[in-house]
Amino acid sequence: MRLQQTTLAWAFSLAMFALLAGCGRSHVVRESARGNRIPAGEHPIKVSEPKYGANVVVQRGQNVYRIATENGLTALDLAIWNDIGSPYTIYPGQRLRLYPGSQSGVAVKPGTPAPRSTTSSASSRPASSSVVVPSASNVAWRWPADGAVVDTFASGDPTRQGVDIAGKSGQPVRAASDGVVVYSGSGLVGYGELVIVKHNDQWLSAYGHNRARLVNEGQMVKAGQQIAEMGRSGAARDMLHFEIRYNGKPVDPQQYLPKR
Repeated sequence: MRLQQTTLAWAFSLAMFALLAGCGRSHVVRESARGNRIPAGEHPIKVSEPKYGANVVVQRGQNVYRIATENGLTALDLAIWNDIGSPYTIYPGQRLRLYPGSQSGVAVKPGTPAPRSTTSSASSRPASSSVVVPSASNVAWRWPADGAVVDTFASGDPTRQGVDIAGKSGQPVRAASDGVVVYSGSGLVGYGELVIVKHNDQWLSAYGHNRARLVNEGQMVKAGQQIAEMGRSGAARDMLHFEIRYNGKPVDPQQYLPKR
């Protein structure tokens, strides 16, 4: 089953929904019986449409999911673009970017007038704001699991943001490079039990549909270290959905992984 990028795609769609609303940290699980649900009448955002030059100021009662969906973004992208980490709490007066960039969201002290949201037109969009994907990576990648690739990456296709690797339930899923776990949970609709690893300021990798997650958020991992067990959570068959993201943008993993 093709993984769908839904309400927070690399990333990092989110009982991250609960986390994004300010709940506690995720924990390692052996099995998951929880369903991935979205509120009745709501439809998940499949692909973010960045609003370059625009930002929003958090109002009381808002959470990452609500702000993202109201602005045509996935909650995962909004969190990644603004360096919002677990437990994904945001605060009134905090300013969030609606596009990828290098500056984190800035929290405004209570009582300080909040900056007004701004939106730039397409004609004034700076060319440098677009994410230019390098042909080579400074990360030493390795395959995260053994098995045949049964679905490949397709740029712009929300159902093909990475590769699907077939395998057996319980098969080891390993970190594709050294890094730190920035997400371990089952709140991203369509990803099942998901692990996201940050390798440096530009590169992330994501591992979805696991039977079990074996690492916690904040944990350092080494290349080749087992971080999960393959499964079919959120999928129709046992497989690993694997993504690589550069500055939040999904890229073709096979461009960077060693040739088989």
